Amino acid sequence: MTDVELIDRLRAGDATAEREFYNRHVDRVYRLILRMSGRTDLAQEWTQDTFIRAFQRIAQFRGDSALSSWLHAIAVSITLNGLRTLKRREAYAAPLEDAAGIGTWQRQSEPDLKACMQKAIDALPTGTRTVFVMHDVEGYTHEEISIAMGVAVGTSKSQLFRAREKLRVALAPFARKELA
Repeated sequence: MTDVELIDRLRAGDATAEREFYNRHVDRVYRLILRMSGRTDLAQEWTQDTFIRAFQRIAQFRGDSALSSWLHAIAVSITLNGLRTLKRREAYAAPLEDAAGIGTWQRQSEPDLKACMQKAIDALPTGTRTVFVMHDVEGYTHEEISIAMGVAVGTSKSQLFRAREKLRVALAPFARKELA
């Protein structure tokens, strides 16, 4: 079957023609992408993407160039875009070894500070302590606290302000140690 016949059948949605088209070109497309990317996993993924895009856009093929040239242009475009995306993603990626400490609370504070902090929290009035724990420790919003406690949002905010102020005063000796 010639390329012209193949294109006509592809445009008609013939599944046999799609398989023929894929079989004719998959090895060359894969090798091209592998040479450009240097990675087999990416070459496999981007080869698949190339054929998906080619099948979606076969109606746009004008015949100005060979079918294989058109397909290779799609492969190059997908590969270059993929490499740019990969480069951006890797620029922001942290090494796996650094991931162990991410998202965990460091429990290596001074034993005196921990005890003083717990005492200061326990010394807070019940409503103030509840709002502080729900907002600053558990992450609830003032609206959620308002509903849970049956108080106004403004009350929740003012109780949180009072709790933080009392804790700031109670923990002031430790702040001075840090500055020294």
